[in-house]
Amino acid sequence: MGIITDMSKAKKQVNSGTIALNKKARHEYFLEDKFEAGIALQGWEIKSIREGKVNIADTYVIIKNGEAYLLGAQIQPLISASTHVVCDPERTRKLLLKKRELDKLIGASERDGYSIVATAMYWKRHLVKLEIYLAKGKKSHDKRDTIKERDWQRQKARIMKHNVR
Repeated sequence: MGIITDMSKAKKQVNSGTIALNKKARHEYFLEDKFEAGIALQGWEIKSIREGKVNIADTYVIIKNGEAYLLGAQIQPLISASTHVVCDPERTRKLLLKKRELDKLIGASERDGYSIVATAMYWKRHLVKLEIYLAKGKKSHDKRDTIKERDWQRQKARIMKHNVR
């Protein structure tokens, strides 16, 4: 009986809720404050997201009229999409945030010069959520430092693994 539950746990871990990642964001920006936002989507977009036809690599968030919008996210329509629905893969999508969160994002982006960057899209129960960060852009020397630190961590792990044996 214990073996069956262990296998079900392994299946749950493999089928994680992550839909899409923006790996480039960690390289390009210093990520500071994290927010979780809902996204206002249409029916065909949900179906495409379930099929994995989404890309958030070059996305960013803008604030307009006191509301947050996601720009640059590409959700490709399915071939079997309905003919009477107009599918725009790169349309601007409204983000659903609380008023306090919006106020913080507006203040930081307008006064302090922060950018708002999307880093991940994932399922939370039956809803699609977007992980966004307040971020400052990195200079080229900062990027080199990050690469150097990552390489050193890898090398250190190899040395420790070799010494344990």
